[in-house]
Amino acid sequence: MKRIFHFILTIFAVTTLSAQIEQPRNILEVGFAGGLNLSKMDIQPTMRQTYLKGLNGGISIRYTSEKYFNMICAAQLEVNFSQRGWVEDFDDETGNGYSHTLNYIEIPFFAHLAFGKEPHGLQFFINLGPQIGLLLSDSEKYDGEWSVQERPQSLQPIYGKQIEREFEYGIAGGLGLELKTKIGNFFIEGRYYYGLSDIFNNSKTDEFGRSANNTISARMGYSFPIFNK
Repeated sequence: MKRIFHFILTIFAVTTLSAQIEQPRNILEVGFAGGLNLSKMDIQPTMRQTYLKGLNGGISIRYTSEKYFNMICAAQLEVNFSQRGWVEDFDDETGNGYSHTLNYIEIPFFAHLAFGKEPHGLQFFINLGPQIGLLLSDSEKYDGEWSVQERPQSLQPIYGKQIEREFEYGIAGGLGLELKTKIGNFFIEGRYYYGLSDIFNNSKTDEFGRSANNTISARMGYSFPIFNK
């Protein structure tokens, strides 16, 4: 009889501890955000570059499932418009220049981990996960008077070159702060995207062995709960 009693107490203690560690949540939020991109191209052969400035913005949906210890765990899906690309730095003090802008629809899928006060108050959060993108359009800009033949031979094929791979994928991550209030949630975030795919073909017979997007983003936005149980 004592063994049965001890077994029941053990099961009760484990269940209680588990309930204290894993606290279920059932929160669905919809939001929108926008901001600025600073982009470069990770390219081989290398070229001197400065950041291309572009826009980003879109919508998000986030589902929060539980609080584990002090960490609030959620999954977040976004659909964004994002301008990426590169600006070549001629470094010749002539004002000559070249830039290539790439307009994407991007879809990141994040693990969203937050720490802080709830349901109202300030939270620090981390976003991390895979991201895919589809090229909508691109455009080139030539500044000054110069000819392609004046540029290094290894870079000459890039001018006027058509984008050969419109689909891309990579890894994105961000850090931010979110203020949760009775009228909704306001957040700011810094984010980095590292492209794993190339925009040009990269076989041994192609001109470029590497041509991937790298983007730093600053975003701010607003979200609100659809339901919160």
